[in-house]
Amino acid sequence: MSRLPKLNFPAIRLRARRRGDGVEVWDSLRGIYLVLTPEEWVRQHLIAYLTAYCGVQPKRIVQEYAVALNGQPQRADVVVVGDRAEPLLLAECKAPCIPINGRTLAQAVRYNSVLGARYVILTNGLRHYCCECRDGEYVQLGGFPAKLIQADGVGQVLNIRPKVFQPQPELFILQHTI
Repeated sequence: MSRLPKLNFPAIRLRARRRGDGVEVWDSLRGIYLVLTPEEWVRQHLIAYLTAYCGVQPKRIVQEYAVALNGQPQRADVVVVGDRAEPLLLAECKAPCIPINGRTLAQAVRYNSVLGARYVILTNGLRHYCCECRDGEYVQLGGFPAKLIQADGVGQVLNIRPKVFQPQPELFILQHTI
């Protein structure tokens, strides 16, 4: 695991084991060991952040959420669902060496055209972007959404760790709309 970079998330503890030439980590949400790829490293950190700092209950997090896009099966990395299993947040995770750019946003927007989540997070563990879908347009937020699941269904924006979240306006030059 020392080959993996330090991410722009709070440190987490992972249960790991060696398997052949690789390392596997315990995924407590799915109850299985997964190969520790750079993308999985980012995904596990994001999930830990959502639960510890954004108030998301682990039972509301779905990994590799199935998305049927033009008849082709796709998978969203992380989806947070509400009481009626409706998607509230869609997160697309990339390996730290993969830049978050307009193509990443376009991929998330395509998935969200099917899912209809209010929030979209893009992260490679080093840079994070969060936006809210408002009237068909994606508006970049200054932090991660918190308290996503409330009785009134209203989310809030959490800014308790501004060092972790770095808004980057250049990503939204494409002005994605649905």
